[in-house]
Amino acid sequence: MYSHKLLKPDGRKLKLYSRYPITSQLEATSPSNESVQANPHLRWHPLRGEWVAYASHRQGRTFMPPPEYNPLAPTTNPEFPTELPQGKYDVAVFDNRFPSMSPTANNPPDTIVETLPANGACEVVVFTQDASASLSSLELDHLDLLLEVWGDRTRELGLNPQIQYVLPFENKGVEVGVTLHHPHGQIYAYPFIPPVPARMLAMQQEYYQEHQRGLLQDSIQQEIADNQRIIYQDDYAIAFVPVCARYPYEVWIAPKEPVSTFMDLTPEQRWGLAKALKTVTLKYDGLWNRPFPYLMAWFQAPTDGLAHPEAHLHAEFFPPYRTSERLKYLAGTELAAGMFANDALPEEKAKELQAVVVNIEEPIPV
Repeated sequence: MYSHKLLKPDGRKLKLYSRYPITSQLEATSPSNESVQANPHLRWHPLRGEWVAYASHRQGRTFMPPPEYNPLAPTTNPEFPTELPQGKYDVAVFDNRFPSMSPTANNPPDTIVETLPANGACEVVVFTQDASASLSSLELDHLDLLLEVWGDRTRELGLNPQIQYVLPFENKGVEVGVTLHHPHGQIYAYPFIPPVPARMLAMQQEYYQEHQRGLLQDSIQQEIADNQRIIYQDDYAIAFVPVCARYPYEVWIAPKEPVSTFMDLTPEQRWGLAKALKTVTLKYDGLWNRPFPYLMAWFQAPTDGLAHPEAHLHAEFFPPYRTSERLKYLAGTELAAGMFANDALPEEKAKELQAVVVNIEEPIPV
C-alpha cells in the first residue's frame, strides 16, 4: 500500500492511497477555501442512557448535485474545484466538511441535561475515482487495498486519546438516504463506545469469560455445520445470512478466525474478506439485476489501548428491501420497542442469494 498526505486549502486533511507509487506533485483541492466552522455537541438522553449529537451546520451539506458538479470526482476545472485532485491513486480519505463530530469542538451550550463537546472525527472515504463504479465492480486487489485503508484509518484515528471507537460504514442508495451517488463511505470515530457496539461487545465479553472462545467464532462454526445460509466461504473468510437476521437480506462477513480490528488481519484473511465482499455485493446487484441499496457497517474492538480477545471484526449489511418492490420500514415494534419483526425466514432469503451466480476469481497479486 502506498499513501500520500496533503492539506486542503481550508485546513482539512486529505490522504491518498494506491496500489502503485503516488506522485508527490499532487495539490489538494477543496470546494471552498473557508475553514470549516463546525462546533457540534452532545446531549445526554436520560431515559435511554446514551448520547445524542447535535450539528446544525449539517443542514447546508451537499444534496443530490448533478453529475457535472460531483464533489467526489477528481477536479477537472480549477475554477470549480472538488474534494479530490487529479492524479493516479485508488482511494482517498478526507475530513468531512459537514461533520457530526470534530476534534476541535468546544464550549457546549448549557441545557437541563448534561452536555459535552462532540470531540470525535468524521471522515469521507472515496472508494474509487470512477463515479460509475461500486464495490461489486472493483477489482479484488482494490478491495484488498480498501480493507487495508480501513486498518490504517483505525490506527491513525485511534492514536488520539479522545477516540474510543472507529466505525467504517457505507450508505448505498437513495433508499437509505444517500445524497451523493459517487461510490464512497464514511468513518465515524467516537469519543465513547456507541450503544450498539457496546451491547455487542458486552455479549461477546460475557461469552468469552465463560468459554474462553469467541461468541462470533463459535457462531460461525455453527453456521458452517448447519450449512443452510452460507453465501461464500474459503479457508480464511465467510459470508452468510445469520440465523438471527433482523432484515430479510441481511448478510454478515467475517474472518473465520477471530481478529479484533482491521489492523490485526493477515494478508490471507484480508484477501479472503475482499473476495467475500465482492461476492456479496455482486450477488446483491444480481438478485434483481439492478443496483442493490444497503447500509454496510464494520464492527471491531475499541481503540482504548486494552486487549479485546472477545471482539471479532465483522461487517453487517442492512438492506432496506424485503422484496424487489417493497421496502422494509422500521416502524412501531422496531423503533419504539427495539424488537425487530422479520417477514421472511433467513433460510429463504439465503437461498435466493445462493442462487445468484457470480464470478470473482482473480489471481492473487504478487
